Amino acid sequence: MMRSGFADPVFDAQAVFRGVQDALARPGLPQSVAPPGSAEGLSPAAAAILLCLTDYTTPVWLAHGNEHPAASWLAFHTGARTTTKAKDAQFAVLALGAAAPLLRDFAAGEDCYPDRSATLIVECRDFIYGTRVRLSGPGIRDTVDITPTGPRPGFWAEMAANAARFPLGVDVFLTAGNAMIGLPRSSTIREIA
Repeated sequence: MMRSGFADPVFDAQAVFRGVQDALARPGLPQSVAPPGSAEGLSPAAAAILLCLTDYTTPVWLAHGNEHPAASWLAFHTGARTTTKAKDAQFAVLALGAAAPLLRDFAAGEDCYPDRSATLIVECRDFIYGTRVRLSGPGIRDTVDITPTGPRPGFWAEMAANAARFPLGVDVFLTAGNAMIGLPRSSTIREIA
């Protein structure tokens, strides 16, 4: 049986969209979203972001492509199709422990069209017990530290390299349960030992 999406598609999508905007406007500050009907293989926050921001024109990269448990759920609720090519994806979900391309393998935009880049959703176990990372940049007064558990080894170095490409690069949402943290490409990121 297909799991449900948003209970009230219009109002729930609006609420998630506001949360997405707040997450990107205030990098590093967790934003909660009212969870939709869950999709197997996705956190509630990741499912909510995909329900809100994808449609039939949106190629989505998922580990294992169409074999990912959420692929048919996503296609049913949004019409979004999966792609196995990172460069073609407008959205991607990097699941905990699953093999995934490097950030630089996803579309970073073009000089004249930096908006033609991918948005990545990186699933985390939590935002409490992980590696300490310091963020600075637009939307952040001085600095903010986050401690997400789950991103693969080397991920923070990839994020620092991504920020150095600004205005090109990918935008990232970290998700854990029904919470998300926005990491726009304009944020400077430094791992703290």
